Amino acid sequence: MPIYEYKCEKCGKEFEVFQGISDPAVTSCRFCKGSVRKQVSLSSFQLKGSGWYVTDYGGKKPSEQHQDQSSSEADTKTSSPETKSDD
Repeated sequence: MPIYEYKCEKCGKEFEVFQGISDPAVTSCRFCKGSVRKQVSLSSFQLKGSGWYVTDYGGKKPSEQHQDQSSSEADTKTSSPETKSDD
C-alpha cells in the first residue's frame, strides 16, 4: 500500500498516510483540521548492483534458460568423479 505525504496549509505540519490508490485523498489536517496539500516525495525503490536486468534477464528467453539448466544437470549426472592415482 502506498504512503502519501501531506502538509497542512494552516499549521504547517507534515504527516504520512497509508492509502490505497483508489482511496479518496485526505482533505483535512489530522492535527488542526486545516486544509492539506499532497506533497511530491522521492520513491524508496532502489536498484543495486551492476545492471540486474542485463545480467539476470536481458537477452535470455525462458526456453533457452530451461535448456541451459537441463544440460548442466545432465553434465553433472554423467560426469564421473576424478580419481587421483599415487604413482
